Amino acid sequence: MSKRILIVEDEQDLREALDFSLKRAGYTTRLAATGQRALDALDERLPDLVLLDLMLPDMSGNDVCRRLRSQPRTRAVPVMMLTAKAAEIDRVVGFEVGTDDYVTKPFSMRELLLRIRALLRRAQPSEPASQQLTLGPVQLDVAAHRCRVDNREVKLTALEFRLLTTLMKRRGRVQTRDVLLTDVWGLSSNVTTRTVDTHVKRLRQKIGSAGHYIETLRGVGYRMSDPSSEANH
Repeated sequence: MSKRILIVEDEQDLREALDFSLKRAGYTTRLAATGQRALDALDERLPDLVLLDLMLPDMSGNDVCRRLRSQPRTRAVPVMMLTAKAAEIDRVVGFEVGTDDYVTKPFSMRELLLRIRALLRRAQPSEPASQQLTLGPVQLDVAAHRCRVDNREVKLTALEFRLLTTLMKRRGRVQTRDVLLTDVWGLSSNVTTRTVDTHVKRLRQKIGSAGHYIETLRGVGYRMSDPSSEANH
């Protein structure tokens, strides 16, 4: 069954070009020219991925993404932001509200299709054996996209959740910034190591008492320490 992609773009020519290219690549598409129409479409049926323009006539793409991430039903839907804004601060804000990938206009359809495939692969459910992760006071339910620290639920964006999952699965092993850019963000062409540092800082703040388990190795990267190993020393 072909993957369903919701295209949210107010420029008609680009919307039609995206529609044509994605259909030719084997995807099923649905179109929306405004943020509200996109939200209405999501209420009716969930797509496998949302292509979301940042500058919409009624609300920003960031606002649409926030709405998606605030609802359990749409929280895990992958979102790829399309925008003419190339400044790092714009990308950082996009990632902070829960965008999974950020594509700057103008872009080639070939690159876009490759990034869509990569994002859809990353969004595939994990193996059953790795659905529940526990480290000290942190508990992750990967399938349900839920995080609890000291038995209290912590709301994480999709990227923060994936970053924490990656660090927990690789506890005790150093993860360089470049490795995290590749494995968490999918590719590094539009993201800088500073973005990784920003997300780690925010993640530490959100997980509170467990934040110190994310160790910084100056000039190298990050490592999730293992509380059980610490107890043995």
